[in-house]
Amino acid sequence: MRMGIAIDAACDLPAEFLREHQITVMPITVKVDGETFLDDRDEQEVRRFIDRKLGSRSHSAETEPCSIEEVQKLFLERLVLEHDCVFCLTITATRSPIHDHVVRASFGVLKHYREVREAAGMAGPFLMRVIDTRNIFAGAAPVVYEAVRLIEAGEAAPAIRERLSYLADHVYGYMLPRDLHFLRARAKKKGDRSVGLFSAVLGSALDIKPLLRAYRGETGPVGKVRGFEHGAETLFGYAAQRVRAGLLVPMVCLSYGGDLAELAKLPGYDGLRSACEETGTALLETPMSLTGMVNVGEGAMTLGFAAEDHAVAF
Repeated sequence: MRMGIAIDAACDLPAEFLREHQITVMPITVKVDGETFLDDRDEQEVRRFIDRKLGSRSHSAETEPCSIEEVQKLFLERLVLEHDCVFCLTITATRSPIHDHVVRASFGVLKHYREVREAAGMAGPFLMRVIDTRNIFAGAAPVVYEAVRLIEAGEAAPAIRERLSYLADHVYGYMLPRDLHFLRARAKKKGDRSVGLFSAVLGSALDIKPLLRAYRGETGPVGKVRGFEHGAETLFGYAAQRVRAGLLVPMVCLSYGGDLAELAKLPGYDGLRSACEETGTALLETPMSLTGMVNVGEGAMTLGFAAEDHAVAF
């Protein structure tokens, strides 16, 4: 059985990784000050966005995920011909309508795929499995990484689906923003009250940053630190501890809303890299998606890994 993977653009993974494993990206349209960008993990588009500083608070942005019709078109014109089974992995349904769009699109795909495949001289059924990673940005990456590993290991589709659904409940995604005013404005626009006005003003005045966690579809603060560099050091140190304690998937993903070269300069980064090297854990780094930058802010960082339940203390 030919198996494939499709993700939405807000699942932060390196473009090279996506190309190597032939992962299809369902794009998200980003509109900034009347200008339209297609967020599909294209490196040049991300670079152009960062260079123009379009993720700063001075710009008004909107995001539009793939429509139901666009998802159906992608599958019926291409994916049902290239694969016999596709795992569709999306960021959490509590933060984006894209999961709902893909689920609804699947009804039309499964209804019409036979005629498309028969016209191309292809026999046999087509399977479309939609899985909510229950996380966002780098937090969605471990589920995608494991899907690749299981497919390449020759696992059966039911076993893969069961494993990915289990992992979705054990993925931890962390976010460290730079600009609380920006984060609050975006959260307010989406009806999220997790970053209040008082907290934003006080945090900006004292350079206090929240450490936010996405876990099982819920996002909220789990700690606070003084300054972005201290926050990075705290988060890297915590991730290194979890790496040494053992992860469910041997990888950690970092996404950054800026030049990736800046990551290695942050305090604590070398410690995380050493922990990954010692344990044979992959450390993936990627520019944050355009969708991530317009929602979390330029210069923000997200980090994701999968682990057994554990207490979090910062």
